[in-house]
Amino acid sequence: MRLRELTPSDLSAITELNNAATPAVPTMTEETLGTLLEASTFGFAAADEDDVTGFVIGFAAGSDYASPNFRYFEARGTDHLYVDRIVVAESARGMRVGQTLYERVVALAVAAGRTEVTCEVNLDPPNPGSLAFHHRMGFREVGRQQTDYATVALLARPLL
Repeated sequence: MRLRELTPSDLSAITELNNAATPAVPTMTEETLGTLLEASTFGFAAADEDDVTGFVIGFAAGSDYASPNFRYFEARGTDHLYVDRIVVAESARGMRVGQTLYERVVALAVAAGRTEVTCEVNLDPPNPGSLAFHHRMGFREVGRQQTDYATVALLARPLL
């Protein structure tokens, strides 16, 4: 497995991965996911040969991003790096793909002097596997909120 930056040529593959993970993440069109990637601060793919087995997309504090979950973390006033979505192919789960993607995000956050990495995980519809994974990665719940799509646990991993 190797990590690389996401490019527009990955949109078909990551849209397929994203939508296969519903309801853990909202369904998106290739166009909408492309707009998200273009606006994002970072995007990385985990790839085996030519196949994308996982990806992560996120935003730095201060980004112009209207997500209610991102806005929650902005209101907390911390210098965070926000993970909007991390998706791992069903066939690649348990193979350290998610952990490797998060290690890259944490390294990026530390290099930029951020104080925490933030994200959310669905509580309803439930996503217990993701919640357990994030806890193992050092994330702790700092709040909850209801969005149009789900009830979420808002999580932060302190870096300092």
